[in-house]
Amino acid sequence: MANLIDGKALAAKIRNEIAKDVEALKARNINPGLAVVLVGNDPASSLYVSSKKKACAKAGIESFSYELPASASEKELLDLIGKLNSNGKIHGILVQLPLPDHMDESRIINAISPEKDVDGFHPVSVGRLVLGEPGFRSCTPAGIMELIDSTEIDIKGKRAVIVGRSNIVGKPLAFMLLERHATVTICHSKTADLKGEVRNADILIAAIGRARFIGGDWIKPGAMVIDVGINRLDDGRIVGDVDFDSAKDVAGAITPVPKGVGPMTITMLLKNTVLSAQRS
Repeated sequence: MANLIDGKALAAKIRNEIAKDVEALKARNINPGLAVVLVGNDPASSLYVSSKKKACAKAGIESFSYELPASASEKELLDLIGKLNSNGKIHGILVQLPLPDHMDESRIINAISPEKDVDGFHPVSVGRLVLGEPGFRSCTPAGIMELIDSTEIDIKGKRAVIVGRSNIVGKPLAFMLLERHATVTICHSKTADLKGEVRNADILIAAIGRARFIGGDWIKPGAMVIDVGINRLDDGRIVGDVDFDSAKDVAGAITPVPKGVGPMTITMLLKNTVLSAQRS
């Protein structure tokens, strides 16, 4: 039976540390502030933004909320970002994705100051990651690294296999693992013998968005399994990309879904915001 990697408990521990850092900043008259911009009324995005506001309040971080209608022009959003970039009370800017179809996500992300890019999506942030320079790390991959570290395994020399090559998870995570001297393979829909690649993983990260796609018979005995997937079944249940029931009997350690990777994403957003305030 695999050891459970409890993301909810780890997130709570890190958030307690963040709250202490916020108190120290406030003692120096620095009040960490996060601006959250929501365009349109997508229910999932609205729920996620609400969760971020609550997390900010609990950590003592001031949150500034900006809601634009789905009909807002790209120029309106760019003008707002320009004002937020120059606002000294705001240390982090988060534009909730996805955006309406008439907006260019790349142009919007590029407009955010790299010094306030707490999501870690700006090309400057990505470039700093690739070059191994200090900078904001994308929140979900950074949270995954914290989960791996919580198990106290030595990443160096381990074979890490990432299933999924998104700009938000797969690609940045590969560089974070390389930074720690893992041997990294990124798999995707065109990978030949995907099962064979997965079977070689000492550390497996599943991030493809397909419910229970990876079965226990794919997994190397004793491997660590990090499941990034969030898939809603017809009966309302949330499951990951890994078939948890069969995988837990093979893996050495595994994250549950939910309460695995999810809580860590917002936690790392808070951490990046505090880091930005410290740098200011």
